Amino acid sequence: MNSGVPHLSADLITAAKRLFVEIEKASKDGLGVTRPSYGDGETRALEVIEGVAIEQGLHCQYDSGANLWISLPDSPAGPATVIGSHLDSVPQGGNFDGLAGVVAGLMVLMHFKTTGVVPTNPVKVLALRGEESAWFGKAYMGSLALTGQLSEVDLALKHRETAQTLESAMQQLGVPIDAVKAGQPLIDLSAIGAYLELHIEQGPTMVARQWPVSPVTGIRGNVRHNHIVCQGETGHSGAVPRWLRKDAVLAVAELLSRLDEHWRVLQQMGMDLVMTCGIVSTNPQSHAVSVIPGEVGFSFEVRSQSEQTLEQFYQLMRNECEQIASSRGVTFNFDRKLFTKPAIMDPIWVERLAQACQEFGIETETMPSGAGHDAAVFSNIGISSGMLFIRNDHGSHNPHEAMEIDDFVLGVNVLQRALFL
Repeated sequence: MNSGVPHLSADLITAAKRLFVEIEKASKDGLGVTRPSYGDGETRALEVIEGVAIEQGLHCQYDSGANLWISLPDSPAGPATVIGSHLDSVPQGGNFDGLAGVVAGLMVLMHFKTTGVVPTNPVKVLALRGEESAWFGKAYMGSLALTGQLSEVDLALKHRETAQTLESAMQQLGVPIDAVKAGQPLIDLSAIGAYLELHIEQGPTMVARQWPVSPVTGIRGNVRHNHIVCQGETGHSGAVPRWLRKDAVLAVAELLSRLDEHWRVLQQMGMDLVMTCGIVSTNPQSHAVSVIPGEVGFSFEVRSQSEQTLEQFYQLMRNECEQIASSRGVTFNFDRKLFTKPAIMDPIWVERLAQACQEFGIETETMPSGAGHDAAVFSNIGISSGMLFIRNDHGSHNPHEAMEIDDFVLGVNVLQRALFL
C-alpha cells in the first residue's frame, strides 16, 4: 500500500504534548520524575496512556507480564510490527526517556485511526514495564520476562530502597512467576514480525552535529558488577607508615587509573569501549578524616558493541585486581557478574529509516547506541528490530532532558513512513 508521506495533524501534536505533560504531573518527584520499575509511578503512566488510547477508540489489553498492548480495533491478522518502549524511569530522571517511544507509537495508531489508514500488516504498540536497572540492578526485566529470559537469580534481586525482591514486585501485579522461572515466553513470540523503538538519544552527539533524528545501527552490551568491595585495614592516619598501610581507597584509585589507561590504549586501537565506575564509597560506619580507609565499595561497568572486547576488558580488570591485591595487601570481593549481550539492528530497518529521513529532507547519519534498550532483547532472539533516535539536549537519566516537540513529530513522521517502505 502506498500511503504517501504521512504527517501528524495539529490535533495529534497537541495530544502528544498533553500526554507528556499529564504523565510528568503523574510521576513528578521534585525537579524530575520517578517511575519505579513495577511501581506506582510506572503504573500511573500506563493508566494515562491506556485512558487516552481508549478515548481514541483503540483496543487495549495487558499481557500476563503486566505490559500494555494497544492496537487498532480492526487490525488485520498476522505477525505485527510492534512499536514499543518502556515507561519506568530512573529516580528523579527525565520525562522523555522511554516515554517518547510509547507516545510515538500511540500517535502512529491515532494517525491511522483518524485518517482511515489500515496498514497491510498489523501495527501494535507495546508499553513495557521494567527496563531501567536503577531499581533492582537488572536491565530489561519486562522484555526479558516477556520473552522467557529472566532467571530465578534475577528474580531474587532486591529493590534499592525497599529490599522487596523483583519476584515479589512482579507477583503483586499478577505476573505468573512459575512461568517466568521456567523460562516460558509470556506471549506468542511468533506474533511479533518486527520490533521498532523510537528513543531520545542519551548523549550529546546529535545536538553537536545538529541531527534532529538518526537511525540506530546497534546497541552496546555491557558487563557489570553492582557492588565490589575492596577490603583493606583501618588504622590511625598519623601512626601507620606508607609501607605498612593497606589503604582501600588508594587501591581502588590505582585500579581505576590503570583501567582508564587500558581504555585509552584500546580505544586508540579502534575498539568500541566505554568504562564507568558510577558508585564509590567508604564505610559510613567507620570512615573519618583521621582513619586510613579499610573498606571501599564500588561499581564497575564496561560497554561495547563487541562481546570479545567486553570479555577482554573484563579480564584486564580482574587481572589488575589480583596484582593490586598482592602489592597493597588488600582483597577484592565481587558480587554477581551481570552480562547484557550487544545487539545489531536489522540492516533492512536501518535502511528504511534512513530512506524515510531522506524523503523528509533530513540531513543525518546512522549511529550506534551507547545506552541499552529493549530493542536489544528482541533483536537477540531473532526478531527483526530497528531504532530511531530523537535529538535531546542535556543528556538523560537526569531531570533536564530537553527533547523538542518538533524533533519528536519529525521522528514520528519518519517512523510512519518507514512502515510503508
